[in-house]
Amino acid sequence: MLILGTTLMMSVLIANTARESLLAKQREFAQLLAENLNHQIFQRFTVPTVLRYGYIGLKNEEQYRQMDTVVTDTIHGQHVLELRVYDINKVVSYSTNEELVGREDLAGSAVTNALKTEQHSFEIISKVSPFWSMFRLDMEPESVIMRMTYPLKTERSLFQGGPGVQIMGILEFTQDITGDFKAAVNFQWVITAISSGTALVLFFMLVLFIRRADAINAQRVTKVQGLERELLQSEKLASMGRVVAGIAHEIRNPLGIIQSSAELLLKKAKVENASRVQIIQVMFDEIKRLSQTVNDFLDYARPKTPRRDPVDLSQVLEQARVFLDQKAQEARVDFVCEYPANMMVKGDKDLLYRAVYNIVVNAMQAMKDGGELRIEGEVTRREVCLKFTDQGTGFAPEVMEKLADPFFTTKDSGTGLGLAIVVNILDSHGAEIDFANASQGGAQVTVRFEKG
Repeated sequence: MLILGTTLMMSVLIANTARESLLAKQREFAQLLAENLNHQIFQRFTVPTVLRYGYIGLKNEEQYRQMDTVVTDTIHGQHVLELRVYDINKVVSYSTNEELVGREDLAGSAVTNALKTEQHSFEIISKVSPFWSMFRLDMEPESVIMRMTYPLKTERSLFQGGPGVQIMGILEFTQDITGDFKAAVNFQWVITAISSGTALVLFFMLVLFIRRADAINAQRVTKVQGLERELLQSEKLASMGRVVAGIAHEIRNPLGIIQSSAELLLKKAKVENASRVQIIQVMFDEIKRLSQTVNDFLDYARPKTPRRDPVDLSQVLEQARVFLDQKAQEARVDFVCEYPANMMVKGDKDLLYRAVYNIVVNAMQAMKDGGELRIEGEVTRREVCLKFTDQGTGFAPEVMEKLADPFFTTKDSGTGLGLAIVVNILDSHGAEIDFANASQGGAQVTVRFEKG
């Protein structure tokens, strides 16, 4: 706003200066006209009249007509509204309006000052104020008038030995400068409009630049904060991973012995058809679950470096579908597969199988009442895209950002490492994973690989 205000003030100042310059030009033209009138009257009227009559008396009809001819020829086309000549007694001796000749009450202060100082003067007479004139679409003729008062002098002595230059009277005329004044007003509007337009353009450009800079700065701040959180989280997870890996490693060996022993006892009890079979079966199942949990901890804490072999994702998907087909029937889940063959990427087939397996299992577990699990694949020029869409309850908005966090789970049981391991595997393959809610309901997981 400061720029706009300053620009408007400057435009008004420039416009006013332009208007004053135009009025100054009008005064210069009026002075030239007055000087020309003075010269023409002296040469064409005063000198011939003195030589012929020996005196000047405008009351003489012939002299008056001669004076009128000289004046009319000189002011023709100069927009002169009225012209008067006062004698030294301030009486109108000549006027383009003959009704004013002989009047003694028309001389103003400008005529008096011209007689005293022998200096010319100007006066602008306006029927409208300069401010309101800017808002008038049209101005009537004679709305702005300039009046000039000029001492009418002899140019030289009229006879030998006579006096030199002397005042013969006072010349006063008015000109209609409405057209020029309106042109100045229009020019003022043009300057104001251009200045205002330029200021507004500059203002909006500055606003856009500032908003763009704020947006970039906000993005950078958000990015820095995200990196700081990721760094802090990585440090915490690295420390946690080392601790978990150490504990899990110490647990896995004795746990393996316990699992083998429990399996042997279970087989023996089943052969003997002993009453303790059910208890041993529960013990064996819990040991297996605990062993899988330990393996999950180790897999997350010490992720395996993937191979970079050619892998057909369609075969990986088919392998997971066949393996989980029995569980899907028990859970009343129908697979709808729409993906082409030869979806080739670079990676580790075993790790990719585990990632796909975990995604499918999570989707099946989300559909407690059964439903349809749609698995889609697409190959473009640059990437291979997999999309898993279930008909479960979908992701709650408050947990969307925590889905891939380790040890976070919405299930009553589980370690919360399933999706975290999936993300680690996909990150190691340079793939991206997105979690969203499908438009028709349910959850949607999208995985994008670079084309291999």
